[in-house]
Amino acid sequence: MFDQITEDIKKAMFAKDKERLDALRYYKSLLIENKTSKTAPIPEMDVLIKHVKKLKDSLESFPPENEIRKKTEREIMILSEYMPKQLSEDVVLGYIKEIIAKTPGVNAGLVMKELSPKIKGQFDSKVANELVKAALS
Repeated sequence: MFDQITEDIKKAMFAKDKERLDALRYYKSLLIENKTSKTAPIPEMDVLIKHVKKLKDSLESFPPENEIRKKTEREIMILSEYMPKQLSEDVVLGYIKEIIAKTPGVNAGLVMKELSPKIKGQFDSKVANELVKAALS
């Protein structure tokens, strides 16, 4: 991933695409920070997932026509190209039903504990939690 980001930064420089360049440079700085951290580094994809989640959460702080919100939305679109393929709601419901079927008397917390690694970065966990609650009721 690091090499791909480096190449895409070069392409953005030649294309004079400032927004893309800024988003990719910031992500690359997060990767470098992760590699050189005193704590154990986390996988590169997890760094991206965490950063995009922060960006999405920050959108709620700004009104719809705010320039910062628009810039953040564009950054999310740029970084989404590097995210894993998103799962459909039907696939996640299938996982939920499978977990519930193999574990009788299960609660929402246990289902989410088993479901989370399967959908990490590929489906919104808040929506998944709502689906779990609906499936258990």
